[in-house]
Amino acid sequence: MGTYVVTGSASGMGRAVVERLLSDGHRVVGVDLHDADVIADLATAEGRRAGAAAVLEQCDGVLDGAVMAAGLGPTPGRGRARLILEVNHFGVVELLEAWQPALARADRAKVVVFSSNSSTTMPLVPNRIVRALLAGDLDKAVGSLRIFGKAAPTFAYGASKIAVSHWVRREAVTSAWAGAGIRLNALAPGAISTPLLDDLLSTPAEAKRIRSFPVPIGGFGDAGQLAAWVLFMLSDAADFLCGSVVFVDGGSDAFFRASDWPRPVPARQLPRYIGRMRSFRPQRTR
Repeated sequence: MGTYVVTGSASGMGRAVVERLLSDGHRVVGVDLHDADVIADLATAEGRRAGAAAVLEQCDGVLDGAVMAAGLGPTPGRGRARLILEVNHFGVVELLEAWQPALARADRAKVVVFSSNSSTTMPLVPNRIVRALLAGDLDKAVGSLRIFGKAAPTFAYGASKIAVSHWVRREAVTSAWAGAGIRLNALAPGAISTPLLDDLLSTPAEAKRIRSFPVPIGGFGDAGQLAAWVLFMLSDAADFLCGSVVFVDGGSDAFFRASDWPRPVPARQLPRYIGRMRSFRPQRTR
C-alpha cells in the first residue's frame, strides 16, 4: 500500500479519488481549505509553501503519488481571474516542484494533474497569457487578462488549463521526472457533476453556456468515473504512460478536433525534430 497526496480532497473529484484510494487500503494526505489533513490556501504563495511543507512532514518525505484535483472554475467576480491562475496553475506547479524529491524516493511514483477539455475547446485564449504562466510571471498574465473585462475569469480558466497541460508535457520527459522514475500525466475532464459545476450552473449565463456546449454522448460525467481513471493512472498498468493528456469528456474534444490530432510533423519543423532526436539521451528507468 502507498502514501498519496490529493489536493482539493474535500469535495468533487478530489473527494471521489480519496474515497477510492482509502477503500483500496492506501494512506491519503488530503489538502484543502477545510475538512482535510492539511489546511492550505493554494490561492496564495504563502499558503502553497505552507501546504507543501505540511504534506512532506506528514508523509515523512516519501510519496507514492500525487493527485492535483484542486481548482477554481470560471465564475465571475472582481479579482477572480487572479485567483484562478494562482490555484489552477501555480497551485499545481509549485506544489509538485516541492514534492518532486519525495516522489523520487518512492518506487515508480505516479502523478495525475487535473487539466480540462477547455485546454483544446476554448477559442481565442491568448498565447501571451499561457507563456507568462509558464515563465512564472503571474502579474504579466493578470495584466494581459484586463482587456477581457468581465469575461476575464473565463479566459483565465482556459489559459490556466492550457499552461498546466503544457507544463506536464514538458516536464514529464525530463531527468527530474521520467529520469527519477516518476510518471507525470494529466487528465482532462469535460463537465463533471461536482459542487464546482453546480456553482457554475447557479449563474444563468454560465448555465446557458454549459448546457449548450456539445457533448456527443450527452449529459454530464460522474466524479466516481473520473476517480476510476485516476486510480488507473496511479497503478502499475500506467508505468508506460508518460506526458499524456487523457480526455474524458463525452466526446467534446473529438467533436471539435476530429481531424486536428494526431497530426504529422510539418516539413518546416523537420530540422528541429531531427535536432531533438540527435540530442536525445535515454532517461534512467526504474
